[in-house]
Amino acid sequence: MGSLAVAREWHVTVRILVADDQQLVRAGFRRLIESEADLEVVGEASDGAEAIAAAIQHRPDVVLMDIRMPNVDGIRATATVVAAAPSTKVLMLTTYDLDEYVFQALRAGASGFLLKDAPPQHLIDAIRLVAAGDALLAPSVTRRLIAEFSQRPNPDDTPALDTLTMRERETLELLARGLSNAEIASRLYVGEATVKTHVTNVLAKTACRDRVQAIVFAYETGLVRPGHTGGSDAN
Repeated sequence: MGSLAVAREWHVTVRILVADDQQLVRAGFRRLIESEADLEVVGEASDGAEAIAAAIQHRPDVVLMDIRMPNVDGIRATATVVAAAPSTKVLMLTTYDLDEYVFQALRAGASGFLLKDAPPQHLIDAIRLVAAGDALLAPSVTRRLIAEFSQRPNPDDTPALDTLTMRERETLELLARGLSNAEIASRLYVGEATVKTHVTNVLAKTACRDRVQAIVFAYETGLVRPGHTGGSDAN
């Protein structure tokens, strides 16, 4: 009985806001989400303006944000939400796998991007992943993001890149290539705890709110270039 009480005490529920202009879609997401013991829907919104207000009121851990909504679209709403509630992560959901939406959503501060036709379990996994602070980019989205940066003639110049140590640069480069902490640790011959420390330092020094924003930063600054394998295998 005591162990069960301890388990319940440490149980963490991810609080979610569902923003979509279609009521049936919101209802479907709610049913799916609330079928999981560790997930809870704390509010719904039918447009971007409602999403902003609800996010400020409820301070959810994750907002499922549709891109195309009336009044205020999902991209503008995302930018406002992440500015007003920095601890809230936004997972973009859309039926449109289009370049401009991918790039704009990530620049607005989205922590993940998933197509609505993804299998239900992928959505559940995505919510947990984003809530934990990890990056979430579907393979097709990653390809489009890389293509977007490959067409840019000059990388953005930022002094933040110069504040990173050599090891932190290597960590950021591998992170931007989609490697997990365990894979980065293997490549750099260090422990996962060390990698976590490097990632934390990278986010702090570059003012990136999460791993997705760090990936965007890595491409924007030219640290990572499309087609370059990158990474170091040396100590």
